Amino acid sequence: MAIALEFIDFVVPISVIREKYPEGWEQCLKDHRQLIGGRVWFDAHLFRDGAMNPLDIKSLLEEWTALGFEPTEKTDGQLFWKDCCVIESLFGGPTRPCSWIAMGDDGRSAYLKGTEPGNVIGRPPA
Repeated sequence: MAIALEFIDFVVPISVIREKYPEGWEQCLKDHRQLIGGRVWFDAHLFRDGAMNPLDIKSLLEEWTALGFEPTEKTDGQLFWKDCCVIESLFGGPTRPCSWIAMGDDGRSAYLKGTEPGNVIGRPPA
């Protein structure tokens, strides 16, 4: 499975949410229930939230960092995405290197590296 991308995407592996989100995946779903189908969607591996501007993405990063997530890590002097990834699909993909994300051939979807992209999950049709 894969997730659709639009505007600026904030993506977190569900496995990391299960490990680090206070009270786990079920609580994450409860906390985001009002947003699911709007700006939030997920497949079997990835959770996607998003924004239309850099300030809102910065706010999402700050919120998730406050929950105990580590957005980035430095390796050999270079910053990499760690627990989450910000993707600007219109500008070519992740804004920093991200070892666990793969971009779909269409450039408008992403999936967990090492899995099959399959069907794309996104905003339901209006």
